[in-house]
Amino acid sequence: MEKEFLNHRLNLNRRHFLSKLSLGLGSAALGSLLIPDLFSGADLSGSDGKDLGLPHFAPKAKRVIYLFQNGAPSQLESFDFKPKLRDLWGQELPESIRKGQRLTGMTASQTTFPMVGSFCDFQQYGEARAWVSSLFPHTAKIVDDICIVKSMHTEAINHDPALTFFQTGAQQGNRPSMGSWLSYGLGSENNNLPAFTVLLSKGKGNGQGVYSKLWNNGFLPSAHQGVQFSNGEDPVLYLNNQEGMSKAGRRKMLDNLAALNQHAYEKVGDPEIQAKVAQYELAYRMQTAVPEATDLSKEPESVFEMYGEDSRKPGTFAANCLLARKLSESGVRFVQLYHQGWDHHGNLPNQMAEQAKDVDQASAALIKDLKQRGLLDETLVIWGGEFGRTNYSQGKLTKDNYGRDHHPRCFSIWMAGGGIKPGMVYGATDELGYNITENPVHVHDFQATVLHQLGLDHERLIYRHLGRKFRLTDVSGRVIEDLLV
Repeated sequence: MEKEFLNHRLNLNRRHFLSKLSLGLGSAALGSLLIPDLFSGADLSGSDGKDLGLPHFAPKAKRVIYLFQNGAPSQLESFDFKPKLRDLWGQELPESIRKGQRLTGMTASQTTFPMVGSFCDFQQYGEARAWVSSLFPHTAKIVDDICIVKSMHTEAINHDPALTFFQTGAQQGNRPSMGSWLSYGLGSENNNLPAFTVLLSKGKGNGQGVYSKLWNNGFLPSAHQGVQFSNGEDPVLYLNNQEGMSKAGRRKMLDNLAALNQHAYEKVGDPEIQAKVAQYELAYRMQTAVPEATDLSKEPESVFEMYGEDSRKPGTFAANCLLARKLSESGVRFVQLYHQGWDHHGNLPNQMAEQAKDVDQASAALIKDLKQRGLLDETLVIWGGEFGRTNYSQGKLTKDNYGRDHHPRCFSIWMAGGGIKPGMVYGATDELGYNITENPVHVHDFQATVLHQLGLDHERLIYRHLGRKFRLTDVSGRVIEDLLV
């Protein structure tokens, strides 16, 4: 029997041997493409045992562009039309609607809460007959490509905790941002660019602060921190070689520094040492990749016309939207835009009209641009702020002027691409625009849904820290299946 088995093994022909060998080589090659460091000897498992760089299941989206409207745009002047408020202009908000709900310190001392309808007109657009205000004429033209969610809600009632909650899943700081979680779980598509980048712009209205803690890696390794791009000649500060330093000299310096750090790592075993070395190496590769990825000079005139005249001015929202498309197209996993100026406690009719003009054309152009390039299906685009605005006036109400205070009970955002159902309006609020009446979506639900579209289970994407397991959605959150294709 043993002799027959040996003869069988010896009689394997060359074709059979090579066909079997090719399967193994093919698998190895595929693995190295999916995980570039597969054969490097590095530890590729996260603190939850998950293989980093691989999703939990097949993703619908590869990357995210998040257009965060910092300061909280009013849903009542954008996507949640409430004609009843016009009929009841100046009348007191019924206690049966407010139900003693929490107010900010800016209106808690008001003795009256006069309701006020929107100053702008609304019309219905698209197959879903979505209501869009006259402040967003360009967005109105793409309603069949976006999903408007009118039933978002949050617990946070002030800007800093609300903004931090959306970005990190917690109202207090020192937690990893959503971009850092995606970098940790999926890595970068382009080894020459960071997985997570940040772009800032300012409108003409009242601005709320944007702080680096919003793109912080928190307790995750520092390699997952967001990289802020500036609006000057050097998109990433301190990236270029100093005068007198050649590329070869920098390479030699980094090699020697890596050797010293490796020696230190062998002594103390601190993973942050290896993370720092990885950051140095990424910065070296970025010296060539960043100028190419941020160069808008080769864009055709038709693209600038689509995004609007401001797209020619570095640092504007329009220019950052175009840059976001370029970065995403180059393989940046998470591109975060912050546009400040939406905090309209007073003079809302004038200030919001200017603010909407800043962002409307470029936001719509980004969707059209991605779509015509065949990238929208694999890119999830998000537009929205940290909470909504009250249906009553803050301060004095006049015929031509009013303000709105913070309102966490209900507000609107929109999403597009990345496996989100297009041409859909989800959720509803009462006729006075104060409470949700249909399909509420909490911040953690939103975060769970975003992770799901990138192939990540929010309950399994965890990191052990200080004796407990942390995740972006903390201890709650559910995927909103109704929003998915």
